[in-house]
Formats: sequence, C-alpha cells, structure tokens
Amino acid sequence: MLIGILKLGPMAEPLREKHGQYSDMFQRLLSGHGFTYRIYDVDEKGEIPATPDECEGWILSGSKHGAYEDHAFIPPLEAFIRAVAKAEVPMAGICFGHQIIAQALGGHVEKFKGGWAVGAQNYTIDGQPMVLNAWHQDQVTQMPEGFDCVGGNDFCRYGAMVKGNHIFTIQPHPEFDDALIGDMLATRRDGPIPNALIDAAETKLTERKTSNVIGERIARMFLAAERKTA
Repeated sequence: MLIGILKLGPMAEPLREKHGQYSDMFQRLLSGHGFTYRIYDVDEKGEIPATPDECEGWILSGSKHGAYEDHAFIPPLEAFIRAVAKAEVPMAGICFGHQIIAQALGGHVEKFKGGWAVGAQNYTIDGQPMVLNAWHQDQVTQMPEGFDCVGGNDFCRYGAMVKGNHIFTIQPHPEFDDALIGDMLATRRDGPIPNALIDAAETKLTERKTSNVIGERIARMFLAAERKTA
C-alpha cells in the first residue's frame, strides 16, 4: 500500500541530522505493516499531489508554520485536502496536519491564549487514557462539520478528531520519541516557551508513552481502506 507523506515543515537542521525528517519518523511509527511511501515536499518546494488517488493513503505532518498564516503552499494544500476528503481516500493529520485539515474543511485554528503544551501530556483518546508527546501553541478551537471529537484533555479540547472511517487527525506527536523531545527541550530555553514548562517536560521524559497505539490506529485505517478496494 502506497502512503503519501506531505512534509509541511522542516525539522530544524541539528535535530534533522540526528533524528531525521518528519517522513522518517512516520515510517518508523508505521513500520511492520508493509507500507511503501512517497514523500512530497509541500512547504519548501510546493509539491502538491496531482490527484487524491496518486497514493492510497495520506499523512500530513507537523510544521513550524501556523495554518492561518499567509504562505503560498496553504491554499493549494487546502484544496487538495478537500479533494481527498471528498474522494474518501484515508487521510491522517498530526499537529499542523490536524489543524490544516480542520481549517480546510471548515473548522477554526488559532494561537491558543492558554499557552503551550510541551513534552508528555495526558489525553483520553477513543475512551482510553494515553500519554503522548506534544509541542504546540496553536490548536483547533472549532471542529469542521461532520467530524467527531474522539480525544483531548482540559488544555486541548479537540485533541483528536475523526470523520467516518477515512479521516483521523490528532494534535500531539505520536511520531516524536523521547530522545527527540529531550534534544528539543535542551535547545529551547529562554525563548517563547516558559522555562517552567521546559523544566516540567524534562521530568516526564522517561514516562511511558502510548505512541504505538496511535500508530496502530492510523495503520488500521489505511489497511481497512485497502481491503475495501481490493
């Protein structure tokens, strides 16, 4: 099954050398299911797929950008998202991917006045308690019509959303492991994120995460679509 990964933001250079790009992290998260991948460099090269069926499933990555910002790649990306949704090709969005899918389909995204979520966070997703790494201030504050909220917490109400059996989006980063988060924390002091949040996140680096559960959920969505079309 061919999965298209839309790279919507670059990983910072020092982190990229050690941990890879978002596309590498997603391939690790979804390993073991026999997927093959095609990478589209959307934010830096404007590589928008021609049609929704160019791949059999889609993943939209995180980004340093805001979904509401004026970037040349955002309007064609939103048009592509709407085409994928209409065609009911399975699509997963993570962090910025979660936000841009919501925005493209009629939801609302904003810079959250409550501040940042950094490092391990507790969620309830699909009725289960989960611990996942997060890194965001922006969040979805209004869901698109036809979506159901299946996860979140007190800080992030719309932490995970679904539409039917073909769209799943999530605000935290199941593809971010603790080694990456640790390196991010080490380089972000005395910046826009309060040091107290960084200190708190460092104490949770060894807390057990449930990223594999989300990886399996995304894989099941893709595989169910493959069986349906077989």
